[in-house]
Formats: sequence, C-alpha cells, structure tokens
Amino acid sequence: MGKQGSKQGDLSSPFASFQYQFRYQKMVQGSDPTAGKKFELLHGLRSNSMKFGSFKGAYVGKRHTWIRKHFSSIVFTVALMGFLFLLDSFLGSIFEPSVLESSPTPAKLSSERELKQDESKFWEESYRQASVWSPCADRKELISAEKLQSNNGYILVSANGGLNQQRVAVCNAVAVASLLNATLVIPRFLYSNDEVNIVKDLPPHLKSLDFKEMGSLITDSDISKEATPAEYIEKILPLLSKNGVVHFLGYGNRLGFDPLPSELQRLRCKCNYHALKFVPKIQEIGSLLIRRIRNYDGPRNKLDKRLLGNFITDGRLNGNDMDRRPLKYLALHLRFEVDMVAYSLCNFGGGQVEKAELQAYREDHFPLLMQRLKKSKPVSAEELRSSGRCPLTPEEAALVLAALGFTSDTYIYLAGSQIYGGESRMSPLTNLYPRLITKEDLLSPSEIAPFKNLSSQRTYEENVEDALSNKVPEFSLDFIACATADVFAITDSGSQLSSLVSGFRTYYGGGHSPTLRPSKKRLADILSTNQTIRWTDFEARVTKMITESQTVRMRGWGRSIYRQPRCPECMCKFQ
Repeated sequence: MGKQGSKQGDLSSPFASFQYQFRYQKMVQGSDPTAGKKFELLHGLRSNSMKFGSFKGAYVGKRHTWIRKHFSSIVFTVALMGFLFLLDSFLGSIFEPSVLESSPTPAKLSSERELKQDESKFWEESYRQASVWSPCADRKELISAEKLQSNNGYILVSANGGLNQQRVAVCNAVAVASLLNATLVIPRFLYSNDEVNIVKDLPPHLKSLDFKEMGSLITDSDISKEATPAEYIEKILPLLSKNGVVHFLGYGNRLGFDPLPSELQRLRCKCNYHALKFVPKIQEIGSLLIRRIRNYDGPRNKLDKRLLGNFITDGRLNGNDMDRRPLKYLALHLRFEVDMVAYSLCNFGGGQVEKAELQAYREDHFPLLMQRLKKSKPVSAEELRSSGRCPLTPEEAALVLAALGFTSDTYIYLAGSQIYGGESRMSPLTNLYPRLITKEDLLSPSEIAPFKNLSSQRTYEENVEDALSNKVPEFSLDFIACATADVFAITDSGSQLSSLVSGFRTYYGGGHSPTLRPSKKRLADILSTNQTIRWTDFEARVTKMITESQTVRMRGWGRSIYRQPRCPECMCKFQ
C-alpha cells in the first residue's frame, strides 16, 4: 500500500486503515490523473482487516513464552469468571425472569440492522431550518371570472425529450397560457381547471389548419431559451391574436424564472408539485417497487402519498407488522452513462482504448459537438477535471459515501441507465457496498417488461398524457424510488432527474429528506491538489463540502423553482 510512516491507525473507526497517508501512484499518460490515489484509498478500505499483519511475526515467539509461564493463572482466572457468570444468570432468573428470552424477535433483528446504518449523520438534514418551509403553491387565489371566460386563442404544446423535460415543458406551458390569457390544449390534464382554461381538443374549425403555413408553428429557433414574459408578449401574442392558435413544437426550457410575475411562478409550482400525477399503472408498479425496497407496506410521509396515491397502503395494522420498521435506504443517481462520459471529453483511466471508443461514439451521436470542437481551442482533460466538468465515477461515488459515514451495510438503490464500463467499472462501488440493488433486481421480468427500452425514445408526442406515462415509464420508476428514499445522493447537479427529485424532496419532505450534492470541482481539488492525503483529512473535507451544500437558502435570482422551491411563490415559511 505504500504507507508513509509506521504509526498505528485509529481502531475506533470502521475504516481505520484510511488513517494512514497513501502514496500517489503515477498513471499512464492519458489516464485519469486521480485514479492512483482513489485506488489506494479504496484498496486500503477493503484490506482493513489485514493492516496489522506485518507486525504479527515479531511477537509470536514472545507471546508463546509468556503463555507457558502464566498457564496456571490463566486457567484459574477463566474458571473464576465462568463461575461468576453462572451465578449472575441464576440470580437473574430468580429476580428478573422477564429478562430471559429464547431468541430475538424479527422486529428486534430489524432494529439491529437499522442501527448499523445509523453511523452517518447524513440520514437527516444538516440544518433544522429546512423544516420551517411547507408546501403552499396550491393555496386558493382569487381569479377574475372575465379572464377565464374570455381568451386570446388556443395553445398546443408538443413536448420532446424524456420524462423530466416533458414535465417541465407542461408546467411552463401552463404559465405561458396564463400570461397570454389563452386556453391550453392538453389531453387529460390531471387537475381542476380553476386557474387556466384547459381543453382536450381544439375546436373543429381549427383542427384542419396548416399551422406552419399560417405562421403559427413555433419552434425553438423562434423563441429564445428561458425567454422573458416580454418576449412572449412581443412575439407570440400577435400571432395568437391573429390566428387564434399557436403550436409550440419541441417545447422545453423556453420560459425564464426571473423576472416573472409571482402569480405565474406560483402557477408553475402548482402544476409541478400538485397537478401532474403519474397515471395509475405507474403508481401501482412504483408502489410495488417501494414495498420491496423497504420490506414494508405502508406510507411514511407526504412524498409516498403524493407519488403513489392509494396504491401504498398502511400495512402497519397487520398483526405482527405493528412493531416492524421499514428498512432505510439511500438512492444514488449515478450519471455515468456512455453519452454523459463521451460528451464530457474527460479521461477516466482507460488509456487509448477508451479514447478511441469515446471518440467514435461522439462522431456517431454528437455531430454538432464535433463541429464546435473543430472551431474551438482544445481543452486538456486535466483542465476539464479541475473545473468540475467531469462526471463522477462509481469509484468516486463510493469514496464520497464512505467519507460521509455510510457503512458497507447501507442499503442503496441505484438509479439510471447502463453504467459505462459495466461490472468492471462498477466493482469499486459494489465491493464496498454489496447491498446495492436496482429495479431489475426487485421486479420480475414480467413485471418490468412493459417498462423496458422505452425511455430512450426522443420523439415528441401530441398526446402529453401518453408522453408522461407510456413513453418514459422506466425513468418514472427511478423518479419514485429516488424521491421517496431516506437519503438521495446525486453525482451531477445538472441532471433533470436529480433536479426535479431534489425539488420534490424539498417541497414535500418537511425537512427530513436530505439530498447530498457533491461539488465535482471541489472533489477534484481534494483528490488532485496533493499527491498524498490522509483518510481523516479526506473525510473532513468531503463532510464540509456536503454540509455546506445543504445550507437552507431561499431560491436565488434566476434559479429553477423545479429544483429550489423555497420561495414565497411556492412554499410558506413558518417561524
């Protein structure tokens, strides 16, 4: 292991072997510059039980001599202790018979398993201020009857992308419809239409129109990303008033967060956190997944009720289950799929084979990226990593969780698609955390078959209900499992899934649903600045990084309400 110094580590730590200072290993050119240090740290963690093996031989002879000299005393001491133990048991059976039990109950065994996972302080929020915020975007507001009765026309939205992009698009469309005083056309929008007129279909006289020919087809090139309300009023309202209808094609992040009237902001929150619901078949399979993760049938909090509806029942009333607690679990969204890895332009220790493989993938899947690269100055892999632009590897995720005190007994649900590199890349994480499971581990092939190979579809659907339920159900199961977890850990704060899930946990979690957000830039600095690092130093710096990321703040200017709903428009603060 190349330990520097020969001082014994702190035996009170479950990862005591990290107390040593490790030598940084030079890697081959073109590989991950931090891989050597991370390998040393993980290897030290797995070989904890062998760390004192080098000291054994020096004392074997002396120990045998001492035992022969004091053999009689040892025998007498053991016999005396045995007698005292029997006497204590006899007296206990007379005066406290209730203490003697045949064997621990399943409930007690479950509690013991729970205690093993309690070593980390991050099972709870770091700041009590989180609990003073409560959901209130659905509060009743006085809406002018004239506004609902008269409108400027109809808005159609075709949302592209995956589940999370479509969700954002629908909520943004609700706000735009209110802004332009228009009627929104979305089939079966799952909420009462008391603030925005909503219909399932266009009137017959508008159905046969050629929107492109009449200039009512709006694409991403017609409206800027995160546009202001003024841009909609200037560009879209005249078309709506003239033609009576506009169709937003491929609509996504086309409405900014600030400046925006507070009423529109609240309406967007209401849509996201109250109006949109998973269809019953998603709720049903989602509740089955959660019951199997927790080994428990019953809602724990508002998040369970909100996402699973009536499909999560209160099983705590069933006889032997009354004393049983649900198993705690941590959900990890590991964004290390091949598209993420290739697009990052980073190196991950795979040498020339990895470079060639990722370059071929970029050429096939990211032609626009390749065109930009030809016109721009190249950026080295080291610069990309130090600036925090490289996705965290499974190995780095394992190090962060270990530094935060999550032991090998931690129950982890892994969300996401296929990890780049497969089992060999995942081995540092799975070796350290053997209780790692996925939806494929918990659902039978017949149960999950309708949900496979659909999430990659990227065509837009005019039927938004179909788009939100049938086309991307596999990601919806990960959304549910991550949102209802005791702890949610992310490796990429820019991910739409991570952003929406963390927002839901903030909104409905009541200050008891922590989200762990490592800074890729700070972690790269921790692993790369010095050639050596002690485990205690690494642990302290990672803990500080995560604790600071959990600071309770109001939503900042221009920040997404889908990720940061702590603002007067979405939540109410009670002192």
